[in-house]
Amino acid sequence: QVQLVESGGGLVQSGGSLRLSCAASGRTFSNYAMGWFRQAPGKEREFVAAISWNSGSRFYADSMKGRFTISRDNAKNTVYLQMNSLKPEDTAVYYCASPRREYGLYSKQYEYDYWGQGTQVTVSS
Repeated sequence: QVQLVESGGGLVQSGGSLRLSCAASGRTFSNYAMGWFRQAPGKEREFVAAISWNSGSRFYADSMKGRFTISRDNAKNTVYLQMNSLKPEDTAVYYCASPRREYGLYSKQYEYDYWGQGTQVTVSS
């Protein structure tokens, strides 16, 4: 059974930084891409970033490019999201996700079968 556990959320001032972590278990982590999504109050969940199984490819939503960095450590079965220059509009619950298929790189929610419980990020102005 795949389990994903996020951590690292919190309250930060505008312009600040946070680093989210997601620890995975239950299958061979290094065979799968990983993704981050977020859901702001009253809005639909949206794609943030994804990273391929070997860190060879990364993909970001346009509004996160240059501010967010996704990375992974396959030895620790963990994926990270470094968030810099945070804005109040980044306030959301952030979820990590693991896709259905091995390898590849995925940005669509329907391509992900496993989700963490989410971690709250609040950016004050």
